[in-house]
Parts: sequence; C-alpha cells; structure tokens
Amino acid sequence: MVRSAATLVLCCRLFSTCSCVLAPVNVWCLGSRAVSLLYGSSLRPLHTSVCNASSKPKAGFRPEKVAVVTKTTRYEFEQQRYRYAGLSEEDLKQLLAMKGSSYSGLLERHNIHTNNVEHIVKSLRKEGIDVRVVKRGEYSEEVVRWANAIISAGGDGTMLLVASKVLSKDKPVVGVNTDPERSEGHLCLPVRYTCAFPEALDKLCRGEFRWLWRQRIRLHLEGTGINPTPVDLHEQQLSLEQHSQAHRITTMESQRSMASPSFLLPIRSLNEIFIGESLSSRVKLKSFNPHVNLLLHRASYYEISVDDGPWEKQKSSGLSICTGTGSKAWSYNINKLAEQAVEEVLKIGKSQAGLDIPLNREFIEKVTDKYNESLVFSPDDSRLFYSVREPIVNRVFSSSRQRGFASKVCVRSRCWDACMVVDGGTSFEFNDGAIATISTSEEDQLRTVVLEN
Repeated sequence: MVRSAATLVLCCRLFSTCSCVLAPVNVWCLGSRAVSLLYGSSLRPLHTSVCNASSKPKAGFRPEKVAVVTKTTRYEFEQQRYRYAGLSEEDLKQLLAMKGSSYSGLLERHNIHTNNVEHIVKSLRKEGIDVRVVKRGEYSEEVVRWANAIISAGGDGTMLLVASKVLSKDKPVVGVNTDPERSEGHLCLPVRYTCAFPEALDKLCRGEFRWLWRQRIRLHLEGTGINPTPVDLHEQQLSLEQHSQAHRITTMESQRSMASPSFLLPIRSLNEIFIGESLSSRVKLKSFNPHVNLLLHRASYYEISVDDGPWEKQKSSGLSICTGTGSKAWSYNINKLAEQAVEEVLKIGKSQAGLDIPLNREFIEKVTDKYNESLVFSPDDSRLFYSVREPIVNRVFSSSRQRGFASKVCVRSRCWDACMVVDGGTSFEFNDGAIATISTSEEDQLRTVVLEN
C-alpha cells in the first residue's frame, strides 16, 4: 500500500446526506481524480473509474432467497463478554463506566443498527423474497449455498467476512452500512440507501445499477507442518496469548500428518493478506533471575519470491499483500507519505542538486497528494501490491524492493510464532517450513453492485 508509468485512476465514490433511523448522518461529496504512477515498468492502463470498471446488467436482478448477515454490535459484544461471569445489566453499566465507555451510547448505536436491519428485512419480504437473518457467528458455507444473494448488514468488517466465504463469482454480495455515523462503509452502498433501501431494491429489480467484479486473493499452503485450520479473530476477539494458544492446540493434530502437498485454502481475501510474527513487539526470554522475564522485539524472518524470481531472505515487521480494493485500506496507510517528510526530502534535493524547487505549502501538498494517490489502483485490477513493513537491511538480509506490483508472491516462513491473517479477521498459523503462494484468478472475483446516488 508504487508502481509503473501507466496511468491509474482513483475510484469515484459519491456520497450524499442521509437521515438514517434514529440518527442524522453528515457526509461529503468526493470526486474522482486521475493519477499517474511515479515509477516502475510500463504496464497496461487501468479503467478510468469504478463506473467504467463495471458492467451494466442485461436485465434486472431479483433474487428469490437472500441471506442478511449482521454484525455484532459493541453492546452485544460486551454482553457476551461478561455473560458467563453472571453480570447483571446494572453491573455491565458500572463496568463500562469504569472503562470510560457509555452504556447508553452503546445501546443507542445498537438500536440504530437493529432498526436498520429490520428495515432491510421488511423491505425484502415485502417484495416476496425469502430472507434468512444470521449473525456473523452463524454465517457458514451452508448459508452461502442456500442464498441467491447475500446482504452484509454492518460496515466494512462485516462485508469482508461475508465476502471471504463466497467462492463463486456469480453470487452477488451487497453491503449496507447500518450505522453510517460510526462506520466508514467504503465497500457498502452509498449511505442514503441505508434508510432508502426500498429504492435500492427497486433499482436492482429494474436493472438500474452496474456489476463490479472486485478481484480477490487466493492462497495455497504447502511445506512441512502446515496447519490449514483457521482461527476466527472477529468472533473470538482473542488476546495475543489466547491467539497463540488457539493455534498451538490445532497444530498438535495437524502436524501429525506432516502434510506437504499444496493446499488451496477455502477462503478468499478482498482487502489484504498480512504475514508476520504474532508477538512482533514482545518476546519473552528467561533471564538469569528466574523471577524476571525480558521483553525484546521479534522481527518476522522469511524468504520471498516475486513473480517466480529469486528467493530473498528478509527480516521486517511483516509483509502486506493487497488487492485494488485493499489499496485504499491498510496498505495505503503503510505506504503513504506525510507532508513533513515530503518537505524535508525536497529541501535536501534542492540543496544537493541546486534545483529551483518551490517549497511553499501548496506545492508540497500537491506533491504529497500525487504520491499518495499513486498508491491506489482499481478494484478489478488482477495485480497484487506487496509492502514490506520496516525492512531490516544489513550484510545478511536485504530488501531489493520495499513495495511493488506482482502477479504472484511466494513466501517461505522462517518464523517461530507467525500468522497469516486474511482481511484482519481470519488467521492461519504460518511457521518455519510453511510456504504460501499468493495469487489471483479471474474465477475468484467478487460480484458486487454499484448504485448511483
């Protein structure tokens, strides 16, 4: 989350002001801007906007069966978290107050979400559509098989979870932001359709929309001691220690087989894959004093091959590999530059080369924006974009390129307690001897909807 001399264009995202159930929402209108990449080899030009990257349907879309997958609100999470401790509702209020959280605020947001979900369900059933409402913890492959289309009722996190289990490019997934005041919802319909969902449904039935096939990432695992058993980070909300224990429990059984053939994981990534040590910021070591533990930094050690190129040993804070959809998310924040850094580099360039560079605020902001915009590419682009976080470079370890485009990335783990995390929600153990092949395929595209405001 920088590439060729080909022209990339930011996706056009239109927002309007909407008064959703129980809460007004203020949003802004953003236009599309064409951007040129700063460096790299020449590559094919991309579509100029989301609208051009999608296709007009030949007829209206009216599904017979729709699954509505709802998020777990913070209020529900806190209830579930302390349910087994036998806390009463009054106890929960006091506990939240001690943590600086507002019980009434959480309940209000929960009610907004719940009312908007009910609005979606009623609108669907009014059209004679068979509806199943499932919590994200109940969402499964069986639900996906049953439905003709799936609606993600939540924010971007819920949309990523829903998309991960839809393996067919023919099954539409539609995101509806059920709390636009607190959730960004980049992957959802424009926020005005949260309260005007019947209008969105009517447009779908009349064919007044565009299909957008978002490219996703597929993962093959192979090597010694691989463990294809996932840990769901969304539902379990595990601490770091619990997360490691969960992986160790599932590993004991999987390592008995020492499976080595390539294994295609039954999950697809819409945003990004991250590979790194679970406890990258702390490592527990025994000291000479038996009562003292030392905490040190643990870098992620692995070998990487880009597009079947030579293997390169690397140590870093982890490796991110994203899609065009994910290029606006974590990858963007990993690689973006601040105006302060751009200004300091321009000052050095001006003094070293004697260049006549204007160092006014307007010019610095323009250069910064130009660079940061070059980090974003189209959701339907088949390429991957990899980013090495904080690489360690010395006579043993190198980093020939800290980031770049690729069609395929292979990573061989040399880590002790590492994970491969899919879209921030599903984690796979990825330790010494495991090899991941990260690539894209046209058959893995996700079918989504583009509605105009």
